[in-house]
Formats: sequence, C-alpha cells, structure tokens
Amino acid sequence: MPIRETFWNIPHWAEIAQYVLALLTALVFIYGVGHRVLRWRKGLPEKRSGHFWARIWSLVTQVLAQRRTLDEAYPGLMHFTIFWGMLVLAIGTALATVDWDVTNLFFGFQFLTGWVYILFELTLDVLGLLVVVGLGMAIYRRYVTRPARLQKFPTLENVSYAARDDAYVLLMLAFITLSGYLTEGLRIAVTQPDWAAWSPVGSAISAAFLALGDPANQTLHLIVWAIHILSAFVILASLPFTKLFHIFSTPLNIYFRSLEPAGALQAPRSEGGVKEWKQFTWKQLLDFEACTRCGRCQDVCPAYASGHEFSPRDVMIKLEMHLWEKPNGRALHGDVVSAAELWSCTTCRACSQVCPAFIDHVGSFVDMRRYLVVEGTVDNQLQKALANLGRYGNSFGQSERMRAKWTQGLQPAIKDARKEPVEYLWFVGDYASYNQTLIDVTRKTAQVFQRAGLNFGILYDAERNSGNDVRRVGEEGLYEMLAEKNLQALSRCKYETIVTTDPHTYNTLKNEYAWNGNRPRILHYTELLDELISSGQLKFSKKLDARVTYHDPCYLGRYNGVYDAPRRILHAAGCELVEVPRHGDRAFCCGAGGGRIWMEEKPGRERPSEMRVREAVALDGVTTFVVACPKDVTMFRDAVKTTGSESRIQVKDLIELVYEAM
Repeated sequence: MPIRETFWNIPHWAEIAQYVLALLTALVFIYGVGHRVLRWRKGLPEKRSGHFWARIWSLVTQVLAQRRTLDEAYPGLMHFTIFWGMLVLAIGTALATVDWDVTNLFFGFQFLTGWVYILFELTLDVLGLLVVVGLGMAIYRRYVTRPARLQKFPTLENVSYAARDDAYVLLMLAFITLSGYLTEGLRIAVTQPDWAAWSPVGSAISAAFLALGDPANQTLHLIVWAIHILSAFVILASLPFTKLFHIFSTPLNIYFRSLEPAGALQAPRSEGGVKEWKQFTWKQLLDFEACTRCGRCQDVCPAYASGHEFSPRDVMIKLEMHLWEKPNGRALHGDVVSAAELWSCTTCRACSQVCPAFIDHVGSFVDMRRYLVVEGTVDNQLQKALANLGRYGNSFGQSERMRAKWTQGLQPAIKDARKEPVEYLWFVGDYASYNQTLIDVTRKTAQVFQRAGLNFGILYDAERNSGNDVRRVGEEGLYEMLAEKNLQALSRCKYETIVTTDPHTYNTLKNEYAWNGNRPRILHYTELLDELISSGQLKFSKKLDARVTYHDPCYLGRYNGVYDAPRRILHAAGCELVEVPRHGDRAFCCGAGGGRIWMEEKPGRERPSEMRVREAVALDGVTTFVVACPKDVTMFRDAVKTTGSESRIQVKDLIELVYEAM
C-alpha cells in the first residue's frame, strides 16, 4: 500500500469523492452567501468607508480577542473556547490538505514533518478539547440552567425557528468535533505511528479499538472518516442558512460599524421614515443578520425589565425573519413590529453598549418611529407635547417669555448673552426652566456659577428645546426647526463655551447640531465644575461627610463617556460614594429618554425609575441618591414617593451638594 494511504488509511477513490463533495459544498455555500449579499444590496445606500486601520483594529479586539464577548464570564469563556478551538481546527485541516494534496502532490515536499508535525498534532488535539468544553458549557447553559434571555423566541409559522436553529448548530458542532476525535483514534489504531503519544486524546481513543485489529479497524476508520467528512460538508454548506452565518456577518458588522460619536443619530435616509424593510440601509439589514440572539440586549433593557411589550432581541429576530418572508407577506408595521414595541424604547443605548455584534438598535427603532409619527400613530400625551414644542418651543406649553422667570430676584442679575459678551453661555433647557419642582435647583446652579466667579449668561426667551428627544421620538422636521432657531440665537451671541445642566441637551448640541466646522466648546456642568475644582477656582468651605450613591445619566455616560467628573466632584465635596450595582456604562436608565417622559405609563407596571430607587435604597447607609440631570430629578423624586421610600432616601442634583459644600 502506498505511504500516503498507509499514513491516512484513505483510498484514492474516497479522496476523489471528497473533493467532488467539496466542490458541491462550495457551490451551495457561494449561492447562500450571494443570496444574502443581494438581499443587503436591496437596502438603501449608506457610506461606511474610511478609517481602515481603526476598523481593522476593531476586528482584532472584538473578533479575535472577543473583548466585549468576554464582558460576561461564563458565556464569554464559552464562546471564546468554541471560537478559537474551531478556528484552529479549521486552520489545521486546511494546512493538512495543502501539505498532502498541494505541496506533496505537485511539488514533492511536505512542511508537516518531524517535530513540526508532532507539534501540529498536539495543538489540534488540545484545541479540540477547548471546543468540547465550550460546547458542553453551551449545552448545559441552554438546556439545564436555561437563562430567560435564551428562551421564548419569536415564532415563524408556529415554529420557533430560532430555538431549532440553535439546537442544530450545537448538535452539528458537537458531532463534528467528537467524530473528528473518533476518526483520529481509529487512524492511530490502524497505523500505530511513533508519534501517537503526542495525540493524547486520539491515543486514548485508539486503545479502545486496538483489540479489534485489522481489517476491522481499517473499515471502521474509513466509515467514521466518511461520516465525519460528510457532516463537515453539511455544516459548511448550511452556514449561510443558519445561525452560524454570524461567523461572517458579525465580523462584517463590526468592521462597518459607525465610528461617529455614539450620540450622533443619523438623519433619515428615507423620507417619512421606514415603512418597509427595503427602506432600511444595507448596513441596517446587516445589523439584523449579525444578531446572534444572545439576549444581552434584553437583559439590560429598561423597557423589557418594566414589563413593556418590548425586547430589543425579539425585534432584531423578527426583522431578520421578515427579510426572508415571501413577497406579499406580512407588513413591517403591525404584523412584524408593533407600535407599542417601538414606543417602549427609551433610547438609553444600553442594548448597543453590550452587543457583541455592535448592532445599532436605536437607529433602526427611530427610523421606524419616524414612519409612525408621519402616520399619526402616537401616544396622546406625546402628541400634545410635540404640539407644544412646535408652537412654544417647549413641552410645557408655556410662553417663551416665562422661560427665564426663575431668574427673578437673583443678585447679581444673570447676564443676557444676546446683549453682552460672556465667557460661558448657559443653555438652561426646558425642565430646568419651567418645571416648578426644579426651580430651586436651577437657581442654586446660577449661584454656584456666580460664587465661582464665572462670566456667564443665558439666552432668555430666545432659547428653545434643544430637540434631542424630539429627534429620537421620530419628529425630524420639528427637531430641525428647533435646532435652526437655537443656532440662529447662538450665532448672534459672543461666547467661548456652552455649558448645560441637561445631558440630553449636551448630547445634541455636541454631536448633532450643524456647526459647520465651528463648533464651540460644549461642557456638561459636571465637566465645568471638575475643571474649576482642579484649577483651584472653585473651593469648598466644608466637607459634607455624606454617604451617597450616584446615577449615571444615559446621555452623559453611555452616549458621551462622562463618568469620572461627577465622581471627582463628590469626592472633593467630602462625600463617600457607594456605587449602585449597575453603574458606569452599565447604568440602568431612569426611563425618561426617547420621549418616554412625555408618554403615558400604564398602571400596574413597575417603572425603571422605581427599580433604580430600590437599588439605591438597598445600599447600606446611603441616604442620598445623587443625579446630574433635570429629568432624573423629576423621575426619581416621583419614584421615591411611589415606592414609599421618602423616609429612607432623598434625591438631590449634584449641584445641590456643591452648593452645600460651598
């Protein structure tokens, strides 16, 4: 028998059959991938080029190193072992094929010989165990511990295709890995090579078959090898048609992810919002198909936690299913995604923050909301707020002349930035200007600025709502009107820096206004106070000696990365900070964003703000819940009352503690 057949125990006719099957597999695979690419191309165009090396680095850190996947220990390690184990096994198979069927056959030399081959065998043997361990962890997690986020998938034609698809993937990967080990063990039993000890798993398996002897082992090895090869070809051919396609779509999605600031929502690409799936961009369609259904987004979603008819995971799954429905199928709005689901989103961006595939959930949700706004499918209270914003420039329906009423009686009087130059232009915002429960906080902010010696002023009645939440509601036209009026007012003023106490305002001024290359310095007040403390311009006369916890506003933290400045201020004021379990970039939303603060809440459902207050109350010795957003003050003070926690904790804006310490 030739050396080649002795070494591998595979006759030539079987190898020829293998390559015929490989060709057929490649054709099916190419067809499947091409079918998906053609589907993406039916979406609207969107530019995602440039920043080549930054995008390559994303692939290195997020695909190869799996940094975000490893944020969660158990599922992260599980996926890491499967990914790297299967990757190394695939590379090893390719190298062995090239070594025998290319370099040896056509050029008469091999590179997998001697100690190189021994190390090659040992590496594949050990890495295969990683796959077995990872798959065992996956099976245990999915079918024994059964976390809620991996259950109750949306159904298609009364069949939970997602659950069926997941089971297929786990079964096939396990079968290929185990049959591969069995094939290796039988090969060693037949050929009994000198290097057998360097394939420890294969050697252990071979020991169970040595007693059979040949030709029984030769026949059995050929049969098992054929089954292993067939199963490998089946899973390769099925890659474009199963969840496993995410090994291609997810890296693509990571590569083409937006590198713009997180707070910069894209303008509508389709007039009137997205009515049908072809009005999404190709990148959004790729988003849907990159989803791995891991459910991390669902776990951190405040709307889902509070019992709304909404799960970002389910919406992604339904959108992906909808792409492949037959023509004249269900309508996107109503049949696939309900208005109730879309209006439940607070646009907190927690979903995108934890997504290993870097899916932009919020962008797609807002695009669909834009269509609902055009159609008038809007909550009554929200409709009233939008009408007030269009007529008065604020959601309270108050005259613009009342916007600066809170300044009355303050001495010295606050400068009018329209009439005299100032260093800092304070963009106050609606809630800080009109909400009567916040007037005291607003006045204390002005007094802190004055005591710090700031040269600042405000726009008085020229200021309008910044439009951040208006835009995320889906009312793009109203947002543009508000932004244009604010920019006109600002253009007539002389200032160096804009400062605001509202993170929502801060976000849209910083990331979305059309400054045409002349954007001024824009600060949240916590950033400004932190600078003043560091420079010595702002000094505290006493230490508060208070035990507090701090809530990271979504639009200050996750959207703009401001986490440290508020904490440094608390420390400087003499406060002991005790973190709530969910803080920093994992902070839990108050529930006000995305226009939710203007919408009606259904009774009998615990709100995100109430859940957050319960977290704070559970902290040992904490009596003050510190926030840095006017909407947070409103939401959490109300939640303290509805949870009956008035005697246990009080909600204060950070500026109130600064005022006390001064």
